[in-house]
Amino acid sequence: MPNWHDILGELNDHAASHSIAAQNTLDIVRRKYLRQLGDLTGRNVIAYYSAFLTKPGVHGTDINDDDMNAFMSCIHGMERDKGLDLILHTPGGGIAATEALVFYLRQMFGTNIRAIVPQIAMSAGTMMALSCKEIIMGKQSSLGPIDPQLGGIPADIVVKEFQRAYYEIQQEPMKASVWAPILNRYTPSFLTQCENAISWSKRFVQEALEYNMLAGFEDRTERAEAIVNELSDGMANRAHDKHLSIQHVRALGIKTVQLEDDPALQDAVLTVHHCFAHTIASSHAIKIVETHEGRANIRNVAPPIPQVQMVPQQ
Repeated sequence: MPNWHDILGELNDHAASHSIAAQNTLDIVRRKYLRQLGDLTGRNVIAYYSAFLTKPGVHGTDINDDDMNAFMSCIHGMERDKGLDLILHTPGGGIAATEALVFYLRQMFGTNIRAIVPQIAMSAGTMMALSCKEIIMGKQSSLGPIDPQLGGIPADIVVKEFQRAYYEIQQEPMKASVWAPILNRYTPSFLTQCENAISWSKRFVQEALEYNMLAGFEDRTERAEAIVNELSDGMANRAHDKHLSIQHVRALGIKTVQLEDDPALQDAVLTVHHCFAHTIASSHAIKIVETHEGRANIRNVAPPIPQVQMVPQQ
């Protein structure tokens, strides 16, 4: 299997031997291995990659409504009866945009969608993975909790904080003065917004699990509810960026496939992952949606404008 350094060597060799720009080399090598992955599985492949690790804080690396245009252009012309392998590398994003993408992919490919997570698919990325029929993960792969965040504040923690305050004040009215500065941080409508976000998130994932991954179980509703409750519990998970391994995910009852069980698939997936990692690290790309057929939508961040320092004349 070509590892990270092997891919870098191939990129350098290709650029030197063909005398072409570095960006063209990145595209050529990446698409070669993405096509090989599609040939291996006999399925459609869409890689959805974000630069959130190498370009933290840059606007547009999250799942957002602009991604719909990228998926539409990539899916156009695909043989949809082949199904879809969706490679996810994302920090998550908006529930509304995620729900819309999941619904669109369902219209295009039905339930024949597999999620492949070479490294990280967090938050709403985990939601997308849970909407598929199964999730392929390796020893290095991670999913994350799905509790919604409002402006970086965990909605589930806010609701539980209000509940705790209400209980403690009911038991000991003198504690109202202790809780007052904490609760005064929130506007009256914020609690309702948190409750709505939690309800929306849970319902979306519950329905997605029942529709696809857990459709074959008679007790799918109970199974889905248990998974959703575990992944949505902000107190139990401790942090929204908690990394959940394949062992943890399996223990929750989520249908997973161990990437290492198929060495050929493992080689192909990780090689593609290294190619995307090199592209994102060596270019201005912040989001890449690309197919095994070479159709791509690449979103770039504008390079910084160099500052010109005026030197006074002597």
